[in-house]
Amino acid sequence: MKFIQLYLVAACALSLTLNACTTPPQQSQQTEASDVPEWITLFDGTSLEGWRGFNQDTLPANWIIEDGTLKALGTGGDIGGDIVYGAQEFEHFDLKLEWKISEGGNSGIFYHIHEGENYRAPYENAPEYQVLDDIGFPQPLEDWQKVGADYAMYPADTTTKQVKPAGEWNTARIRYTVDKVTYWLNDAIVVEFEPGSEDWTQRRNSGKWDQYPDYAKYPKGLIGFQDHGDEVWYRNIQIMPL
Repeated sequence: MKFIQLYLVAACALSLTLNACTTPPQQSQQTEASDVPEWITLFDGTSLEGWRGFNQDTLPANWIIEDGTLKALGTGGDIGGDIVYGAQEFEHFDLKLEWKISEGGNSGIFYHIHEGENYRAPYENAPEYQVLDDIGFPQPLEDWQKVGADYAMYPADTTTKQVKPAGEWNTARIRYTVDKVTYWLNDAIVVEFEPGSEDWTQRRNSGKWDQYPDYAKYPKGLIGFQDHGDEVWYRNIQIMPL
């Protein structure tokens, strides 16, 4: 009888040991799940919460909601019409959205924006994913001015780039990490570069930014859109901090 009792005790102990080894603690599972990054919706098609003018407290009248899109009326001009998502700054991130533009139109997506009295517009310090109607633009363009480019820095790869004409929806994506920045246009990679590299620094110091010594100075900042005097629409705007 004692032998049977000892055997049962040993078997139970072995079973508990195996279960402890094969089943991770519930608390650990919950911790790991909470560490997974999630997409943040910056514009859901119905609310302008978080959005305001650059260096302003409210959203300027040239930006409205139209049929579930965030629309620029094209009355902002070069200075004073741009907007930012002011509720949160981002450093490393994955940003995705859809956009369409009017014929011959010009706009842009900014990131790492800093505000202040010494800045008149986001482009004075923030990198820009160029949004443009390449097909119908009325003036000749340099490659670094065309859609999908890292404006005045890296032109979009013409072997992979496919842009839809004015009035049709395009997709854009910017992924910014410490080692690499990647731009997509309609699901194709069109720009890749290493921020702060020797090549990047040479382009940065090539003359275009001489008037704006703080260009790309800030490693963290706001997301924003440009009203450059043309109608443009944005929707499904989401970002994931990395």
